Amino acid sequence: MSKIIGLVENAKENKSKSEGFISKFARIYTPVVVFSAVALAVLPPLFSGDFVGAFSVWLYRALMFLIVSCPCAFVISVPLTFFGGIGGASRNGILIKGSAYFDILAKVGTVVFDKTGTLTYGQFAVTAVHPEKFDERRLLHLAAHVEHFSTHPIGAALRDAFPDEATDGCVVSNVLEIAGQGVRAQVGDDLVAVGNSRLMEAVGAKWRDCHHVGTIIHVAVNGEYEGHIVINDKIKEDSAVAVVKLKELGVSRIVMLTGDRAEVGQEVAQKLQLTEYHAGLFPADKVLHLEKLLETEPEGSYVAFVGDGINDAPVLARADVGIAMGGLGSDAAIEAADVVLMDDKPSKIAAAVNIARRTLGIARQNIAFAIGVKVAVLLLAAFGVGTLWMAVFADVGVTVLAVFNAMRALKG
Repeated sequence: MSKIIGLVENAKENKSKSEGFISKFARIYTPVVVFSAVALAVLPPLFSGDFVGAFSVWLYRALMFLIVSCPCAFVISVPLTFFGGIGGASRNGILIKGSAYFDILAKVGTVVFDKTGTLTYGQFAVTAVHPEKFDERRLLHLAAHVEHFSTHPIGAALRDAFPDEATDGCVVSNVLEIAGQGVRAQVGDDLVAVGNSRLMEAVGAKWRDCHHVGTIIHVAVNGEYEGHIVINDKIKEDSAVAVVKLKELGVSRIVMLTGDRAEVGQEVAQKLQLTEYHAGLFPADKVLHLEKLLETEPEGSYVAFVGDGINDAPVLARADVGIAMGGLGSDAAIEAADVVLMDDKPSKIAAAVNIARRTLGIARQNIAFAIGVKVAVLLLAAFGVGTLWMAVFADVGVTVLAVFNAMRALKG
């Protein structure tokens, strides 16, 4: 909760382009308008030949000009619209860390997904055990011990498959978790490595592949290959909905990057009808693939990355907008992301895009309405038709109406 509060407090530092422009505009615009009003009241009477007679007329017009030109409608309503958008998004379980990301979300053309815990539940279960020398129980016993301290969902699946690990008296020490490979640890007198084929190659174990579709967890003891465990994950029902909604919004590319095997990645990509997928990736590989997507993205279009694990933190930070799963996501991923989905539903990405587009639309409505009314009243004043009451409406009235319009963004 304290981290979420901190994110909300810091949201004001990330202003949108529209909001930032209005703030800078007001700092320059206000003194220019004040000096222009003074000039309008003094200079025309000086050149009229009848300063005393003309001064009251031009003073009245200068006051009208000053009132109409007041930037209150912009300075108040535009930031208020984005704050309303942030509030509306949070009511939908979407935490946006600043109004700057509305501009990007509204123009997302490519969405890149991590697989495990993002498109899938991240709730793995052991579906097969294939030992080389040990029996199945012994293989699970060693794997569960090595994964005892791991925070990865695969580690939880292995521990669940061998729940007696805490009471069997084995001593586990020197645990080393290697990003993108697996975990090594000393279990009693044995050095046990549990992970993917890269880890087996690193410890010199001759691993063999498996015909089962799923995540293959290899086990080596003292550099000797001892078998593998097949673990499978389940695709979220909401993932298919997310892909359909994103395509309806005009997102041209939906990509999946995963460290899992190509067969597993292909199965998920086909079921969800993704544009493309890349499997067997290290965390650094994901960054490289994302950078290629960023380079090929058309001008004015942006790339979003969606992930949940600590390995996803660099990619989340590199993307135009990083979106993290807030329920099961790691602290590093949530910290690195620009948008957090509190209920881990990928379909909320489409909702975030819709909210961003709607919020920007309301901000543009306020700007267009304020400028339109102010210009109309100034033109009327220039022809001597405008009144001070019109000027008051062009300032206060327009501001109040713009604020009411901005409050629509709260609905999300």
